[in-house]
Amino acid sequence: MSNSHAIKHKTILITGGASGIGLGIAQQLGSKGHKVVIADMNMDAAEHAVAELGALGISARALLLDVTNQEHINNLSANLAPDTVDVLINNAGIQHVAKLEEFPGDKWQQLINIMLVAPAMLTQALLPTMRSKNYGRIINVGSVHSLIASPYKSAYVAAKHGLLGFSKTLALETGDCDVTINTLCPAYVKTPLVEKQIAAQAKEHGMSEEDVINKIMLEPMPKKSFIDIDELASSAAFLMDNNARNITGQTIVIDGGWTAR
Repeated sequence: MSNSHAIKHKTILITGGASGIGLGIAQQLGSKGHKVVIADMNMDAAEHAVAELGALGISARALLLDVTNQEHINNLSANLAPDTVDVLINNAGIQHVAKLEEFPGDKWQQLINIMLVAPAMLTQALLPTMRSKNYGRIINVGSVHSLIASPYKSAYVAAKHGLLGFSKTLALETGDCDVTINTLCPAYVKTPLVEKQIAAQAKEHGMSEEDVINKIMLEPMPKKSFIDIDELASSAAFLMDNNARNITGQTIVIDGGWTAR
């Protein structure tokens, strides 16, 4: 069997695709000839991202999608027509850092809804078409925090841990077709979200941003390096390949040795 059918001209839906990791992955995968759907709750940002990708010769379209809005999810297939999704990349995410005693309940719920409930509901919506075509890839963007914890991030850590359990369960449910589900778990990726965290921690601890990076963020990592979006995109590209058809329910850790301790 040729691999070409499994890796060429796929339609990839990326949630939170208008910036950061999502946009970086869109650019990398789009440059390989795939069509990318930039799904974001900020339509202006999504359209700007599509224009940026178009200037690079990448086939892309914008889609207004609030991943916590069930009506948006229910209407997904109709709004995407005539395109159908071959690859779902569950990337949308937010962060809130606080002690549990000071963590607003609605904010805790919001993080779980965006990073755990939404991937499940989006998968539920898109899985029937993947089954009918006998090809589908669900790629969750997890985190090193899918495997370890940090203080003051209870909702984020809980959501990212939950993704692993969800992926394993769905792998068991899709064993009868060429659909796989896996979770990429990077250590810190230098995105606008992480830049903000660096600045906030520097202020909170009264230290330089460089010290925050070296003494807090990269301290547990033997490689002492931020993860590059290219590493995530290349891992996603491999998972889309026919050669990865039996890799499912797996946790793919890209952490410079952090969890080896």
